Amino acid sequence: MAATLCARFLPKQGWLPLTQGVRHGSKAVTRHRKPIHFLKQKLLAVTKYIPPPRPVPPDAYPPETTLVQEDSGFVLLLKRDLKKVFQDHKMVAVVQNSGSNAEDMITLKQRLYKHGISVKFFPNQVMRSFLSESVYCNMTPLFIGPTVLFVSKEPKVKEMLSALRASPQMILLGACIEKSLLSAQGVVSYSRLPSVTVVQGELVSGLTMLTSQTSSMLQRHPAHLSALLHQYIKQQSPNDGAEEAT
Repeated sequence: MAATLCARFLPKQGWLPLTQGVRHGSKAVTRHRKPIHFLKQKLLAVTKYIPPPRPVPPDAYPPETTLVQEDSGFVLLLKRDLKKVFQDHKMVAVVQNSGSNAEDMITLKQRLYKHGISVKFFPNQVMRSFLSESVYCNMTPLFIGPTVLFVSKEPKVKEMLSALRASPQMILLGACIEKSLLSAQGVVSYSRLPSVTVVQGELVSGLTMLTSQTSSMLQRHPAHLSALLHQYIKQQSPNDGAEEAT
């Protein structure tokens, strides 16, 4: 009997439950933003409050400190040698080494040594540091890449150019000759100038010619003046005799 009662109250297969949830439809949304007129949008954009930037407190960031790097003893020694090179030598040429080997460099050194020209090597960093503090600061752009210095106590420009023609891998960039900075073309033009002895001979010959012309002019004027005076006396003497006769 209990089984029959339970079977009556239990739902059968395919039947709906006694309670069923009712799903209501969605309500109308009334929170849409109303369209704003274009002129009002402009007015709101123009009159919008822009807060000023917040000032940074003075102690917010650590103070900027500049680190001063001091030169080492080896760098100071190289700078001293460079200063002596520029003081004792009248010609300091900067040459770029474009891949020459050790044998070519030894041959070039021997050719230059015959004419009293020596080859010196200095790091570019030391050269730029030295030149930035000296009167030769305009030579700083020349020291880029592998560079070599050709120095001599006398300006042996022709001999240096003839040695460089035999070494095409060595390119002349510029030079300081007798306290004057010259480009590569300026060095070539300087080599075409006559020597000092030739210029002195031309100067002496010009001065002697001027002195000889001056002495001849000084001797000519008194003689010419005396001849004019004699001629004037001759012209005046017959007239005086004729007046006395009358």
